[in-house]
Amino acid sequence: MLAGTQLGRVASRLMPRLSSMRSIYTERKVQVQGAGDLHIVECGNGARSLLLMPGALGSAWTDFKPQIEQLPKLLPDHTIIAWDPPGYGKSVPPQRKFGLDFFSEDADAAVQLMRALDRPKFSILGWSDGGITGLLLAGRYNDAVDKLAIWGSGAYLNEAEVKALQAIRDVAKWSPRMREPMEKVYGVERFAQLWAEWVDAACDIYKQRDGDFCRKEVSQVKAPTFILHGKKDPMIAAEHIPWLRERLPQARYHEFPEGKHNIHLRYAEEFNKLVADFFREK
Repeated sequence: MLAGTQLGRVASRLMPRLSSMRSIYTERKVQVQGAGDLHIVECGNGARSLLLMPGALGSAWTDFKPQIEQLPKLLPDHTIIAWDPPGYGKSVPPQRKFGLDFFSEDADAAVQLMRALDRPKFSILGWSDGGITGLLLAGRYNDAVDKLAIWGSGAYLNEAEVKALQAIRDVAKWSPRMREPMEKVYGVERFAQLWAEWVDAACDIYKQRDGDFCRKEVSQVKAPTFILHGKKDPMIAAEHIPWLRERLPQARYHEFPEGKHNIHLRYAEEFNKLVADFFREK
């Protein structure tokens, strides 16, 4: 047993460490006009701002754990904000609704969130759906976006991609390993419902809008852009990368030859260094 004075010395040595651990990140809800109370994870304390935008049905922790843990050290001049879009993760209520404009609605909600945080100028790190939303946002709100980095995203949906989505609409056909992370967030039944609704909405966009997510907005992006790509990504058609690069000729590009859809998770250390170098540049 330690004597009282010894306990006091141990506690005094441990307290700074514990305090530092607690300050790594904070979680809270922010009231956002038109979008409800949105859950965010914040880390770092720099003057510049970086918003992490997750993929379909994704949230801060399901999609960006390595970035939340590592980027504050790599970007000490940034505050990192990872959000759960309306109806995703812990941003419930509201109940998620998938209409033809759900990407556009997320873009508007993200802008309102950053204004509510008094961070109206920010950079974006967007994966998959988050990259689509990021392109929309950067195209429509030029003055709000400092820099944009995206991966796993396309500006439109083609026929082959629609067929691939329809083939995986029923999550009961997925492997348990693929289902379980989202089932932990939403529950078994709600996840299956949400995913089916997302697939149906994407297919409706293909039928009613020729698959157009953000073709026009891509041509309106003015922010410096970084496109990253897993060459073996099975979730998007290969044609999207040259399409984007042709319309964003000044964009930086980096390819992971063996990478698939989740390069930021599979190659987290390399990925984080690449995007941090991009965001650090003035």
